[in-house]
Amino acid sequence: MVVGYLPVCLLNWSQKYLVFAWWVEINSVFINCKNSHFFTELFNGPLCLLNFLLPPFHCPVISTFLHLLSSAPTCSLFFIPSLTFLLCSCSLSSLCSSFSLCLFALSLPPDDLIPSICSAPTVHLHFSSEEMDTRPKVSSLLSRLANYTNLTQGAKEHEEAESIGEKKKSPQMGTFMGVYLPCLQNIFGVILFLRLTWVVGTAGILQALCIVFICCCCTMLTAISMSAIATNGVVPAGGSYFMISRSLGPEFGGAVGLCFYLGTTFAGALYILGAVEILVVYIAPKAAIFEGEGAAMLNNMRIYGTIFLLLMSLLVFVGVKYVNKLASIFLACVIVSIISIYVGALVSAFKEPHFPVCMLGNRTINSHDVTPAMMEKTTFLWKHFCQGPELNASCDEYFKANNFTEITGIPGLASGIIAENLWSSYLSKGDVLEKRSLSSSHISHPTSAHHPYVFSDITTSFTLLVGIFFPSVTGIMAGSNRSGDLKDAQRSIPIGTILAILTTSLVYLSNVVLFGACIEGVVLRDKFGDSVKGNLVVGTLAWPSPWVIVIGSFFSTCGAGLQSLTGAPRLLQAIAKDNIIPFLRVFGHGKANGEPTWALLLTALIAELGILIASLDLVAPILTMFFLMCYLFVNLACALQTLLRTPNWRPRFSYYHWTLSFLGMTICLALMFISSWYYAIVAMVIAGMIYKYIEYHGAEKEWGDGIRGLSLSAARYALLRLEEGPPHTKNWRPQVLVLLKLDEDAHVKSPRLLTFASQLKAGKGLTIVGTVVSGNFLQSYGEALAAEQTLKHLMDKERVKGFCQCIVAQKPREGISHMIQSSGLGGMKPNTVVMGWPHAWRQSDDPQTWKTFINTVRVTTAAHLALLVPKNISLFPSNSELCTEGYIDVWWIVHDGGMLMLLPFLLRQHKVWRKCAMRIFTVAQMEDNSIQMKKDLATFLYHLRIEADVEVVEMVSSQWRVASLKVETQEAGSRDEVRKSLFVCLRPNQAQLVKDRNSMLRLTSIGSDDDDDTDGGERDRAASGGGSSEHHRRVQMTWTKEKTSQYRLVSFRDHSNVRRMHTAVKLNEVIVNKSHDARLVLLNMPGPPRNPDGDENYMEFLEVLTEGLERVLLVRGGGSEVITIYS
Repeated sequence: MVVGYLPVCLLNWSQKYLVFAWWVEINSVFINCKNSHFFTELFNGPLCLLNFLLPPFHCPVISTFLHLLSSAPTCSLFFIPSLTFLLCSCSLSSLCSSFSLCLFALSLPPDDLIPSICSAPTVHLHFSSEEMDTRPKVSSLLSRLANYTNLTQGAKEHEEAESIGEKKKSPQMGTFMGVYLPCLQNIFGVILFLRLTWVVGTAGILQALCIVFICCCCTMLTAISMSAIATNGVVPAGGSYFMISRSLGPEFGGAVGLCFYLGTTFAGALYILGAVEILVVYIAPKAAIFEGEGAAMLNNMRIYGTIFLLLMSLLVFVGVKYVNKLASIFLACVIVSIISIYVGALVSAFKEPHFPVCMLGNRTINSHDVTPAMMEKTTFLWKHFCQGPELNASCDEYFKANNFTEITGIPGLASGIIAENLWSSYLSKGDVLEKRSLSSSHISHPTSAHHPYVFSDITTSFTLLVGIFFPSVTGIMAGSNRSGDLKDAQRSIPIGTILAILTTSLVYLSNVVLFGACIEGVVLRDKFGDSVKGNLVVGTLAWPSPWVIVIGSFFSTCGAGLQSLTGAPRLLQAIAKDNIIPFLRVFGHGKANGEPTWALLLTALIAELGILIASLDLVAPILTMFFLMCYLFVNLACALQTLLRTPNWRPRFSYYHWTLSFLGMTICLALMFISSWYYAIVAMVIAGMIYKYIEYHGAEKEWGDGIRGLSLSAARYALLRLEEGPPHTKNWRPQVLVLLKLDEDAHVKSPRLLTFASQLKAGKGLTIVGTVVSGNFLQSYGEALAAEQTLKHLMDKERVKGFCQCIVAQKPREGISHMIQSSGLGGMKPNTVVMGWPHAWRQSDDPQTWKTFINTVRVTTAAHLALLVPKNISLFPSNSELCTEGYIDVWWIVHDGGMLMLLPFLLRQHKVWRKCAMRIFTVAQMEDNSIQMKKDLATFLYHLRIEADVEVVEMVSSQWRVASLKVETQEAGSRDEVRKSLFVCLRPNQAQLVKDRNSMLRLTSIGSDDDDDTDGGERDRAASGGGSSEHHRRVQMTWTKEKTSQYRLVSFRDHSNVRRMHTAVKLNEVIVNKSHDARLVLLNMPGPPRNPDGDENYMEFLEVLTEGLERVLLVRGGGSEVITIYS
């Protein structure tokens, strides 16, 4: 980088002009970028110095240019060469020539004015130019990061959007104006002015301090967790929703975000109800439409609340900038009101405010219409307690036994009333407010509603007061919601939020003590101030007049309501724009300037529901639930990120710990159930429903959330646990590897194969869908990605939960072998392979199709994996085609670990096969006791807890002896021993059931060409009996001409192949006869021959075995037991 320096030694003024011209010309190259703050500062300082060294009177034109450049130093290269020539021209002391040279410079192209010294070549540290797009230079990366500015959020961005063409200003708000004051305004609200005195009078000072302390601790711990999350990067629009969703994932983020939205909306309803209560009860009682209390008061709240909601919604719709301009006025009202409380408390220590309270005995009298003159005449009170104006009229017993007295409603700070207000005084609905220190005649006479007492309008308890008070400490998210407006959000959010919570906590705690020390207990418990002539109770303590609190609280509640109606729609808009909840997409749109019109309409409708409740005490617990749930998940997010120790978790705010977050989470959960357990359950159910909806129907998002990290940690732990030993038989379930084949257009050839796998799995266990792409990995990487996407789309369509795996290999058989060897991880490896039958393999010119199939069978056998081969897969039912009746037939010829028994049971768990009955067939020889075999098999199924019909099929002895194959003696013998052990286990005293191990049909390796034993046995029989030739002729006779013509392509090398095919024909005839109407037939699948020369005969054998069956599932066990009779 070329830098021009200002020479220190200047010989004369003419040389000075030329030197400065040279300096400006060189630096003009670096001022070309308008967005570079570095060059702005670099250029602004020297120009100011230049303007100072060149007196204005010496050259006015130069002074004008220097003034323009110093005011806008980021000007383009267009002006710099002009200034250079102008400076040179000023050395001639001629203004005319200066202007001419200036015009001449403007006419030249900029390239002619740039010195060649600035055209130095740049060095790129890349091995190839292709890496420039994916791996940029560090300098360009830093430049983009330095120029990053996050958009201003909330109402401000929409206000700026209304001014078209206006240049956006960079965030300049500090901690005090950007975080501290907004948090104060959102925390101080309607509860402070309307309910805090009632909470203190009902719970007493000690329990009230406990309530305030618990709630403030909850918000303080949440603020610590929130500060850690907020300082772990930039927090865009959405505030708390953004923090939770990016920390806990879209499911939790959407659920808690909607709960926070509902909480903010109901907060707007709460503030509006508070404003209406102040208006109707304290400011203009005569404005009430319905006279009276109870239901009449609720109707007044509903009507005026609806009117207020319409006006506020209209104001928010017209322009948010008006709401922002009024925010400072509302904040000033809150601060003045709080200050007046403290001043009034201090003044009361020297002069008691005159607010007398009329008492009958120790009962409080409603003094709305009672004056001292009326008390002397007793005419007003007499008609309320007596049945007539006469002195001998029948009167209330308590009225006759007690006298009227007058006490001071505000005794003052020095009165010592604090000792009486220390303890709680919980009341039931309809109880009269009583002063315990006053003596009265203890006459148990029920009070009447027409008596002018002050009654309790609600049954109170500690838990109820917690739910009502907690909304007064919410609003701590105001700073994080404005992070885009802050100059240094990562410094301002923690400091401003924690200071605001400390300030408000101090105000609440001190007010609890001041109220208890200055105000009479019966006045504190008087919610609506009936005992002090309808004055606001907190206003009686204010100085210089109660109207300061009344007016201030009215405007503060109106302002808080406007803020809620402004923030809630934008929160809903942020959720809708994330597109995680499909039915909320419409609320992401709005006016041209971004105003969330539809979200505002929905917010107004939900707020109207809260207004229709019409009771501030009933709306507050609902609001409490939603905010507590939001705070709970903020603490959970911080604790989770801290414990997982993710590399991206590097918050600048370091004063946090996971134990504090868990403590805050515990307090939030406890407060939810303390305040209202049924509201807590309802809120959790709502959040759970939203969570499951997003999980099943929402858009998948990858935000690097903590739940994903937790899932990785849990998966790692579970995989390590699974590695400790092989799975028990009781825990065995098919972990399926589905092998699919793609055509030339990257479409799946047999999608029903995946459908069948989904029906078999019923959503349980591991499913891996794999395919092989032929070619070289470096050249075919794109094809592999496309194939993987195709498999994912098919899995989504079939609603299969699992994984995709695509392997690129030169030969398909090698790719399949590699996939079978490498699929899965640890204990989550597939134990079952599902592959399709090679369709029309005889007509195929390429024998690699069926050779690949046989090779796969060999590989699965070598890997000790089970193999499932559905034949005629296109005829298998889809997930929408339910089988209302029919059978699933199992032909149990060889014991394969119980796969044939388990598979029909698993299929019947799916809705497609649920109504199908199960039948089990087994084959017996003439010398076997078929009746006993049937009983034993039924007993075996009973112990397996499997319901099925059992049938034993007998074959003719002569046919059976020829058809029985004695190959792979050791393997078949071992399988016979397993079966024998099962029967012996069931019937210990009848070991003779299995008489001869050679009496079973050994179909396990029926296609093997290891025929030494078989041929030897045939020769032995020929030598001993002499009937071999006749028997051989009988075999040739059963091989009819039709069968010979059908399988004329098969070249039988010896008589063993003839016997195998004859066995397949006879067995096929029996299966077709018994199972022609079955919905599905399950058969043992024999193994391929050891000699690859007999592969084609093996394929023909399988064709003959399954001929005439509509749906066939060939099953080959993996060599391990998969089902057991034990619990």
